[in-house]
Amino acid sequence: MQKFDGFPDDSKLSPTAFPAQFYSQLLPMIDDLAELKLTVFCFWALQQREGSARYLLRADFYDDNALVAGLLATQPAATMDQILSAALARALERGTLIQAEVTLDNGTETLYFVNTKKGRAAVAQIRAGQWQPGGADHPVEILPERPNIYKLYEANVGPLTPRIADHLKDAAQDYPLDWILDAIHTAVDLDKRNWRYIHAILKRREREGNGGFTKRSAGQDGKSYITGELADFIEH
Repeated sequence: MQKFDGFPDDSKLSPTAFPAQFYSQLLPMIDDLAELKLTVFCFWALQQREGSARYLLRADFYDDNALVAGLLATQPAATMDQILSAALARALERGTLIQAEVTLDNGTETLYFVNTKKGRAAVAQIRAGQWQPGGADHPVEILPERPNIYKLYEANVGPLTPRIADHLKDAAQDYPLDWILDAIHTAVDLDKRNWRYIHAILKRREREGNGGFTKRSAGQDGKSYITGELADFIEH
């Protein structure tokens, strides 16, 4: 049996945080030593990462010599690949970990997240295509979550009445989400906080194509909101 020499001085300890549910709920459930070692490693390793969406790749498990030695010790007759695959499968089935697959230039990569609110949000964003290739150390960059148009309107323009909600619902069917978000932001920046103005921006952009409405064109000439094709911008 290998002996442990003890921890260093308390001031030099680098603690790893575990949620209370780890001790009260998850730990009593785990009945496989390899799964337990893998689970503890995931909590530790992800806390060493930066960013709001933290994940591990399969290669990260192989790169940690201590983990490899610990997993091999659980089943001396098995290979690392066999032990790791089984431990990951158990952690995924138990719900401790969740995963998402992405296709990169060099093939398919599986990303492993701890099953937290942020982890679930990241997996949902990946599955919705809200990610882009990153660098060698962080091959997948998860894009910021896009705001809900109803919440954005209510927070920046005004109350979300049933009529406004219907307008937004119709707009979501008629226009790309990016157009609606841009229109709301433009209306707020120009202090024209009303649905008529936002809808006029969308209609003008539809007429003019992708290069459509800009803050500059919206603010150039106040008279253009009274006459001509931009009469829709009149505030009532």
